[in-house]
Amino acid sequence: MKLYPLQFQPILKDRIWGGTKLKTYLNKPITSEITGESWEISTVENDVSIIANGTLKDKSLNEIINESPEQVLGTKVYQQFGKQFPLLFKYLDAREDLSIQVHPNDALAKKRHNSFGKTEMWFVMQADADARLIVGFKEKSSPEEYLKSLENKTILSILDTKVVQKGDVFFLETGTVHAIGAGTVIAEIQQTSDITYRLYDFDRVDAQGTTRELHVDLALDAINYDVVDAEKKYSKMVNTSNAVVDCNYFTTNFIPLDGAISVTKNGQSFTVYMCVEGSFTLTYQGEEYHYKVGDTVLLPAEIAEFEIKGKASVLEIYIS
Repeated sequence: MKLYPLQFQPILKDRIWGGTKLKTYLNKPITSEITGESWEISTVENDVSIIANGTLKDKSLNEIINESPEQVLGTKVYQQFGKQFPLLFKYLDAREDLSIQVHPNDALAKKRHNSFGKTEMWFVMQADADARLIVGFKEKSSPEEYLKSLENKTILSILDTKVVQKGDVFFLETGTVHAIGAGTVIAEIQQTSDITYRLYDFDRVDAQGTTRELHVDLALDAINYDVVDAEKKYSKMVNTSNAVVDCNYFTTNFIPLDGAISVTKNGQSFTVYMCVEGSFTLTYQGEEYHYKVGDTVLLPAEIAEFEIKGKASVLEIYIS
């Protein structure tokens, strides 16, 4: 199987809090007024990405992994995860606040849901004036205070709020209570998991007058009640892979591209590029592939040498 840079059909998700920026800002083919998420690369059950370009078009990501696991995933990733693709890549448009929520760690997720946990990071691509995120507690809390604040509808008063702007990054370890606030477009990188415990949803109802399910009790032993420092500061040297997040689950670098750079990989992991601003061209074996803001590309691990050039801001993600 001849591999090449792969793009996938976006998996679009309508959400009660979604809007239209995924279309107007990121050129996604949405048809509703409440599209909240574009899943760019996914192997979550029933939401497996389908290749959108080249000779492998219409095959699923799982199909090509099953056929050539080391070539797609990389020697180290295959050794660690078998034929499971371990990450999920999304863009989100929050027209309204998302619910206040938390994700379980690997041990709890495995025990309860036979799933990975959900460590994730956010890169703020666009933020309206005064847009904010909720990340963790203002001060050390406890299960008792958490339950009482939900009962009194005062949970917002004990959570830490961050006003954000384009380029801000937050790394959310499992157990961190969080919410994406209205007026933001986010690039999200996370473990392959769709397990979310919803704590509070502002008493919203959907078009049918139904409130969304809450998971107050499940969250009790999933929450980290300590204060967290989730915001990541990083350098922005031009034409360089600047380290942003390096954890057990993924490494993310930020590349402010202005010109051309040659890239060499070692075959141990796939690489994903998310174009968060501008546009760039990737050249591999004499072929040119063109990307613009909102595009996501998966480079199978066997692609060892290539060039990227253009004027763009690019997130580079792999497993180290």
